[in-house]
Amino acid sequence: MPLQKFLFKPGINKEATAYANEGGWFDSNLVRFRKGLPEKIGGWAKASSDSFKSSGRSLHAWVDLEGSKYLGLGTTWKNYILQGNSYYDITPLRSTTSAGDVTFAATNGSSTITVTDSSHGAVMNDFVTFSGAATLGGLITAAVLNQEYQIVTVPNANTYTITAKDTDGAEVTANSSDSGNGGGSVVGAYQINVGLDVYVPSTGWGSDYWGSGTWGSVAALEATNQLRLWSQDNFGEDLLFNARGAGIYYWDTSAKTLGTDRGVALSAISGANLAPTKALQVLVSDIDRHVICLGADPLNDGETARTGSIDPMFIAWSDQEDAAEWEPKSTNTAGSFRLSAGSSIVGGVRARQETLIWTDTSLYSMTFVGQPFTFSLNLVNEGVGLVGPNAMVNTPKGVFWMDKKGFYNYSGQIQQLPCTVDEYVFTDLNQTQSYQIFGFVNKAFNEVGWFYCSNDTTVIDRYVVFNYEEQVWSIGKLSRTSWIDEGVFSNPKATYSSSNTGYCYNHETGHDADETAMTDVYIESSDFDIDPAGEDFQHISRIIPDVKFNGNGSVGTGGQQVDIVLKKRDFPGESLTTVVTGTCYSNTSKIDTRLRGRQAVIRVQSNDDDTAKLGMGFRLGATRLDIKPDGKR
Repeated sequence: MPLQKFLFKPGINKEATAYANEGGWFDSNLVRFRKGLPEKIGGWAKASSDSFKSSGRSLHAWVDLEGSKYLGLGTTWKNYILQGNSYYDITPLRSTTSAGDVTFAATNGSSTITVTDSSHGAVMNDFVTFSGAATLGGLITAAVLNQEYQIVTVPNANTYTITAKDTDGAEVTANSSDSGNGGGSVVGAYQINVGLDVYVPSTGWGSDYWGSGTWGSVAALEATNQLRLWSQDNFGEDLLFNARGAGIYYWDTSAKTLGTDRGVALSAISGANLAPTKALQVLVSDIDRHVICLGADPLNDGETARTGSIDPMFIAWSDQEDAAEWEPKSTNTAGSFRLSAGSSIVGGVRARQETLIWTDTSLYSMTFVGQPFTFSLNLVNEGVGLVGPNAMVNTPKGVFWMDKKGFYNYSGQIQQLPCTVDEYVFTDLNQTQSYQIFGFVNKAFNEVGWFYCSNDTTVIDRYVVFNYEEQVWSIGKLSRTSWIDEGVFSNPKATYSSSNTGYCYNHETGHDADETAMTDVYIESSDFDIDPAGEDFQHISRIIPDVKFNGNGSVGTGGQQVDIVLKKRDFPGESLTTVVTGTCYSNTSKIDTRLRGRQAVIRVQSNDDDTAKLGMGFRLGATRLDIKPDGKR
């Protein structure tokens, strides 16, 4: 028989069985579809050689009036601004002690220092900076004490422990001379409480930090013992940022110095009047420029102060063009509104001439209408919510989001996306960690996607991508905790952390994984057979590959290459058996095979695990097989 050409339908389809999806692709990793053909995704490289602490949960880019570019980065523990190659810590302070309120106690032969400060309010992993301390008398010198520390344990409300270190970060062990307490001039500057790296779905024993509280105590779900998420937006050239469920902060770009100054509470900026002190999310409306706080603390009954307690369905907004003024008056546009459909606001996003707001059960549209009402809030849909605060993204084709059971698009009206990997994603999704889900857009490739935790982990490890122009889906494994598309910066950026050390990466640059091998890249077809009835066996004796290599990897035998794997089985219920693995180089004309079976699967894969293969990209075309009938047994 003549050669048969196999040009599989674009997109991954896991809704049908591997046999029923004949002529399509069934599985993939680190592969996208472009113009109907599968290709290896672009690579990534560190945006800065510097690292940040813990997991990145928010990225926001903006430009100041002088044209300088900034990247705001919120993590589980801190908040940074990346400018150039450096991260600048702008994490706000929650309190500063009076001189002498803090004392130290060391133990001979130990690096553990016990710090005493009555009603310190700290939790494990919080950061504190000491100043004014004197030597304890031995190796625990003033230089050792007067620096930033991360709190190790919190035995009670009046004490906590740190691990002594020198100015280079090396651990220091106390000796017998370290009997002092640091003197009477010690000042402790406490940064805002850190959050958790995972979502805690309930209260009670086990729902807080290890070792916190007393045995049998109940842990309330507060910002300090919950997954730390950030929202960010710029008000002109200044940065607004909010730790979900906690404070709202302001960075004045022109008045603050990177490396010296920190963000301050919105309620403490110049001219602030009745500004919210807590919120679930902060954003700035388009065109009309109101600061909007979702899930804000409302005014008290006398409207003389904020309550300090989150109302999860309450929305407050500032006066137009004024981030400081929040008191509703007949002479301004400040105001508030309480939503009714749902139990809590999950998230919001600025869309085209409107702001979309999701509760756990519904979607609202918030549009500027001017005085006397300022904003109109309309219930768009009741029954479709948002799976997590970052599970939505705005694109040129409208807003896409993920709820607990499906994927949706809004561009004037709601449409559920037909999805060929729906069951695969939602049966493998760790629903308890849905607040970690991060939606992203990659406009250069017409893609939206979501990073999520699979069932067996509490760390993001998978992604699903939808090409909104070609209407096809792809899946894979990649750990990214936040993302921002190109715009202010020329490449998309994303964050990844390991052991509480994180990096920001430029994506779609080259073909490698931060100058190392991009491993486990593959795409695998569904089953195909030669007989429409599926009765006859088939014999495949030759593969004529059609692979386009690109990048700067070595060319020819030993250089740019992919493996082409043929697998077979005789019945749909059987496991696949690998029959042959052939290597395809840029100059390969054919691969000889000896496969016999009713059903066959083709898989193209690469592990760029040597120098010759670094810098290699590939794109698949129409593979041809020398295939013929081979009887019924």
